[in-house]
Amino acid sequence: MENIRFVIITGLSGAGKSQAMHSFEDLGYFCIDNLPPLLIPKFAEAVAQSDGKINRIALVSDVRGGEFFASLLEALDLLTEVGLDSEILFLEAEDQVLIRRFKETRRRHPLAAQGSIAEGIREERRLLSGIRDRADKIIDTSELSPQQLKEEITSLYTPDGEKDRILITLVAFGFKYGIPLDADLVFDVRFLPNPHYVEHLRPLTGLEEPVKDYVWKWAITHKFYQKLSDLLQFLVPCYSKEGKPQLVIAIGCTGGKHRSVVIANELEKMFKGKNYKIIRELRDLEKA
Repeated sequence: MENIRFVIITGLSGAGKSQAMHSFEDLGYFCIDNLPPLLIPKFAEAVAQSDGKINRIALVSDVRGGEFFASLLEALDLLTEVGLDSEILFLEAEDQVLIRRFKETRRRHPLAAQGSIAEGIREERRLLSGIRDRADKIIDTSELSPQQLKEEITSLYTPDGEKDRILITLVAFGFKYGIPLDADLVFDVRFLPNPHYVEHLRPLTGLEEPVKDYVWKWAITHKFYQKLSDLLQFLVPCYSKEGKPQLVIAIGCTGGKHRSVVIANELEKMFKGKNYKIIRELRDLEKA
C-alpha cells in the first residue's frame, strides 16, 4: 500500500474536475469518475490485490453522488485504517466564474433543480466545507485555462522520477503506404541517396551494416541529421513543459525499409542517451 498514490478529486461543479481527470489519465493514473464514496474502500481492496499493477489512482467524487456523497470523509478514514494514504485535490472558482461557465455550456447545476445557479453554488459550498478543510491541495481555477490547469496538475502529481520524461514514439515508415495517422511531427528523408538503387543493398534493411554504411557515407546525411537532432532537442523539452505526455515522430522514406530506419535508429540512440522514454516502430520494414 505504501507504493500506491491515491488521489480524490472533488470540489465545486464547474471548477474543472473533468478536465483534471483527463490530465490524470494523461499521467498514467487509473481514473474513475463519480464513484460513490461507499464503494471507495471496496475499490481500494481490489487495488491492493492487483500486485502493483494499479499503483496510481485518481477518483472523482462530488455532489452528483447525492446522499451518498455525505459518507466521503468516512470512506477516507477507512482507507487510512487499512494503510492506504489518500490525497484530496479540491477545485474551486469564484461564483461569477462558475455561473458564467454554466451559462456558456448550458448545463444544469446539480443542486439547482428548483432554484438559480447561484443558490446551487451556495448550497454546494456549504456541503463541501468539511471536505475542503481536509484537502491536501486547493486549486482556484477562476483565472486558469484548461491548459494551465493541466500544467498545474502535471507539476503536482507527476512522480519525481518521471518529470520531464515525455514518451517519444519514433516511427520509420514508407510514404507509399501512407503517413502514420497519429504522427505529431513528420520528416521526409527521401532526398537522401537511396540504397534501393544499389543492387546488393536492395534486399537488405536499415538494420544491417551495409545499408547503414551507405546512408552515412554521404555528407548530406550528416548535415541533415545534425540539423534534425538540434531541432528535436529544442522541441521535445518544449512539448514536455507544455504538458504533452506523448510525442510521435515519424521519419519517412519511399518504402520505409532503408533510409527512414537508419535515421530513426540514430534518433533512438540520441534520445536514450538523454534518458527519455522511447518506443521505436519500424512500421513498413517487412513490406515488399
